[in-house]
Amino acid sequence: MILILGGTTEGRLAVRVADAAGSPYWYSTRGELQQIDCKHGTHISGAMDEAAMSAFCSEHGIRLLVDAAHPFASELHRTVAAVAESLDLPVVRVERVYPVMPGSDQLVMPGSDPASLIWCDDYSDAVKRLEADGIARLLALTGVQTIGKLRPFWTRHDCMFRILRRDESLEKAESEGFPKDRLVYYEDDDDATLIARLRPQAILTKESGESGGFTSKLEAAQAAGIPVYVVRRPALPSGFETVTGEHGLRKAIERLVPGFFPLRSGFTTGACATAASKAALLSLLGRPVGESVEIRFPDGEVLSLPVSLRDTATAAVVKDAGDDPDVTNGIEILATVAFNDEPGIHFLQGEGVGRVTLPGLGLPVGGPAINRVPRQMMEQNLSELYAGGLDVTISVPGGSEIARKTFNPKLGVVDGISIIGTSGIVRPFSNEAFVEAIRKEVEVAMAVGSPMLVINSGARSEAFLKDRYPGLPPQAFVHYGNFIGETLKIASELKVPQVAMGIMLGKAVKLAEGHLDTHSKSVVMNKDFLKEVAAAAGCSQATAEAIDSMTLARELWHGLPEADARRFFSAILSRCHAVCATVYPDQPVMPGLDPASLTILLLDEDGNVFVPSETEN
Repeated sequence: MILILGGTTEGRLAVRVADAAGSPYWYSTRGELQQIDCKHGTHISGAMDEAAMSAFCSEHGIRLLVDAAHPFASELHRTVAAVAESLDLPVVRVERVYPVMPGSDQLVMPGSDPASLIWCDDYSDAVKRLEADGIARLLALTGVQTIGKLRPFWTRHDCMFRILRRDESLEKAESEGFPKDRLVYYEDDDDATLIARLRPQAILTKESGESGGFTSKLEAAQAAGIPVYVVRRPALPSGFETVTGEHGLRKAIERLVPGFFPLRSGFTTGACATAASKAALLSLLGRPVGESVEIRFPDGEVLSLPVSLRDTATAAVVKDAGDDPDVTNGIEILATVAFNDEPGIHFLQGEGVGRVTLPGLGLPVGGPAINRVPRQMMEQNLSELYAGGLDVTISVPGGSEIARKTFNPKLGVVDGISIIGTSGIVRPFSNEAFVEAIRKEVEVAMAVGSPMLVINSGARSEAFLKDRYPGLPPQAFVHYGNFIGETLKIASELKVPQVAMGIMLGKAVKLAEGHLDTHSKSVVMNKDFLKEVAAAAGCSQATAEAIDSMTLARELWHGLPEADARRFFSAILSRCHAVCATVYPDQPVMPGLDPASLTILLLDEDGNVFVPSETEN
């Protein structure tokens, strides 16, 4: 059991991560104002002191505290630390992202003038600095809870406070005696407009990070040419493990509370290649390399991966795919880095990495099959260490054999595996990865000039459809698995002019009901719906009784009265078309093609196609 202390943007992030596990947890906020849907958690409200939190944790068997509260909630942080120490509980702190200048621990945005930031240790220090600098007109963006702390300033100077327009905030401002006509509200203006309208000499804000809107405040103040006074965030108690995003939080929970997630996440080949290349570059530069290196992921998070050096310019990472049944799990991914007089990072094909032979993947034909996001990850992480040109060779021993078990041969990638990944993280039985593979296949089908796309659930139905469309290239046939809707969305986004979809009856009845995800665990056969379809199609009561007696959808082929079967299957097809049209509307049709941009082929177990006409197929 986990207790999340939230009430912030980071609290919402923690809830998303916890809900993905499907396990129960507790989510605590000081007040009741945050509207949040905890699908598997229980939301409780009310501040807890040390005694109350200790009692709660003991009573409910809490094994982990997740501190996702505001960075300035110092009292809560101290309470969490005290409870963790007394009950011997681990604490994971979900911290905000604080952009920094190279070589600095101060929050500064790229391109900003550090001189325009005046750092204050606390609110008393801020008052002293404001008065010493002669600031007589101030816009305070520190929130209603800081009105009392800044009383020595606003009682003597012209000061405006921005607060939320809600009863609790207005009552707080009134109780502090702050003039109502000096209040401004978040929803009235954006930062730049507000500053232009009020014309303060300076603004005061907190070191609240990206989710606290620091970037917008800084940019608006700098555009107006006024200084920004920043109150430093308080230091966290020692002993907290800090993460900055969803991936890091999930990894921490998987390690600290085994079993909370039924399956463990892993790292993509792209993340492994990035870690290996960073370790190799560190070694090449003569810098120390430990047992792990930190890399920045596409979402901005920084996570560590274990590495091992092979020589002064080569490092290896063993891929850990978590509990995903990935054919690349446990393989070694090696990176060798060398200096290059040409600027930029140049990717070279090593042993076991595929070579691109067809257009459509967004990669140079003839080059290594290292996808766009892994390339960007390596470019970002390596350029932070070295600004000159580099050759980066990625190798995967045994990759050629592994590639035969992947989509690569169909995509025109030969001699090895692809270095892939859009997030750097492998989620067990990853839907994201499967859908991304579908997208790549559709892109290749269009790139090789196929006049249409033929989508199907698997190898068996594909064999039937290849007999029906013998003139199409092999890349035209793409498996949708259970992701009919996602596949059609991709076809629509890529403006595929014509799609034929082969579908077995079991998936067709689920699709007809509106389920674009037809996984058997997600959707079961709805007999009431089938009887409704039958009635609307004019079928007899005997058909309804036959449906009631069935267990599997495929029994419909031979279990319905002969007089009703054709109209029933025609009605199912009609409903399938209507559902699919919501994600794949009519496309511009190429000359010579059937004017219907989507054809749905209802297949039986022998590959026969139901045709809603007087002629049987």
